Amino acid sequence: MQVSLGLDTPMTLARLKNRLWECAEILRGSAVDRTDWKAYILPLLFFKRLSDVWDEETAEARELYGDVDPVDYPETHRFEIPAGCHWDDVRATPSNVGAALAHAMREIERTNPDTLYRVFGAADWGNRELLTDETLKDLIEGLSGVRIGNRDVTTDILGDAYEYLIGEFADVARRKKAGEFYTPRSVVRMMVDILDPQEGDSVYDPACGTGGMLLGAIDHVRRAGGDPRTFFGRLYGQEKNLTTSAIARMNLVLHGIEDFSVVREDTLRNPAFTDPSTGRLATFDCVIANPPFSLKEWGRDLWEADPWGRAEFGLPPEQYGDYAWVQHMVASMAARTGRMAVVLPQGALFRKDSEGRIRRALLENDLIEAVVGLAPNIFYGTGLAPAVVLLRREKPEDRRGKFLVVDASSLFRKGRAQNFLDQEHADQIVGWVHGFVDVENRARVVTAEEVAANDWTLNISRYVLPPADEDAPSLPEAVAALGLALEGARAAEDRLRAELIEGGWLE
Repeated sequence: MQVSLGLDTPMTLARLKNRLWECAEILRGSAVDRTDWKAYILPLLFFKRLSDVWDEETAEARELYGDVDPVDYPETHRFEIPAGCHWDDVRATPSNVGAALAHAMREIERTNPDTLYRVFGAADWGNRELLTDETLKDLIEGLSGVRIGNRDVTTDILGDAYEYLIGEFADVARRKKAGEFYTPRSVVRMMVDILDPQEGDSVYDPACGTGGMLLGAIDHVRRAGGDPRTFFGRLYGQEKNLTTSAIARMNLVLHGIEDFSVVREDTLRNPAFTDPSTGRLATFDCVIANPPFSLKEWGRDLWEADPWGRAEFGLPPEQYGDYAWVQHMVASMAARTGRMAVVLPQGALFRKDSEGRIRRALLENDLIEAVVGLAPNIFYGTGLAPAVVLLRREKPEDRRGKFLVVDASSLFRKGRAQNFLDQEHADQIVGWVHGFVDVENRARVVTAEEVAANDWTLNISRYVLPPADEDAPSLPEAVAALGLALEGARAAEDRLRAELIEGGWLE
């Protein structure tokens, strides 16, 4: 299967999305498992992007300096592409294309250690049983007809297409772990809008996946008319999975963000961002994450003597890592400006024992600002109804000793296999949280005394009752209907008994 697009064809987001999915269709005929398509197509897209931008910069240098060797003017390039490692060099390779690709990507990483270290991930390009030369040539030709330099597409369009493909992979995979690397964009936007990051704030995601939360902070400031460049050097992420962390770094670069820090490491066992002056974790203005739900074997043995002091409110159980993530994030909040948003399974709101003690300590220290219950089946890979919990290091005076409980479980658009939180739903939730007032059947301000009387549970239904069904019958009508149903059941039993006696089955 070979596809091409004329180079004079205007590039639009729709065209770019179609081309990327055509590449996925090419892989459909290969031995690559479809859950791993992203590990091949996304690095290819990034490689093409780097090469196209390098070509543009070379052309601009020639306009300034004449027909000279671009090697003589390395300062004209944002990223260096070594000799023989350009997209066109790989495209011209007659055989062993995978080996040529792997070599080019590794050399680009090696010569750009500060910005592109391990950015291409760990795809097995040289495995000819997975990817034949013919398949790779089809992929390369499919993208060769697409110009994705700075003159041809904006970073927004390219980044949107990139995230579209990430979302498509999550949807295709439909596997248990899918939600760990992709959070629906409407949920990301809702969480970021609630935190309201400002120009120059530091933003940290300890389970950053493909970088969607960090990009959401940039988008939030841009929509407010601010300058996203004030985030340069102030975006931090950590991700355990090699492929996913590589995608996060590519994703940020494709959105025009060059100065950031995304580290591949196990956050709970080995946090990457620490402060030597305090011997504690580094702290940030905004901390935001969708960590893996109820992670088992998360490192409890190390936390029994955690050198970073993260078990301040108690030691979570080995089989549920939810409050390990919460406490790591609490320890990462800045002293005055720190606020955080975390996605949790709703079980974490009411489970007892050690989790209950940690929850009580968080409430007694007046750190929890809001709890938002979402609809089920809106995250990829899980049908669970999640909750977003908001915490703040220093609450405003009028919110101290209180927190808001929101039941947003009815706010969704039903899909064939997935429910969707539309933007209008997300905006409504943001309005309720920022308003911090009672909303009938939707939101309620709860006092410290009330939650203490309820044994420190954050079970949403304990505080906010869902609206009554307008079509539900009155109590007398329901009793009458029940009586008629019982009469019908008894009559049916009598008829069945008569049939069985007549047929000799019963005496």
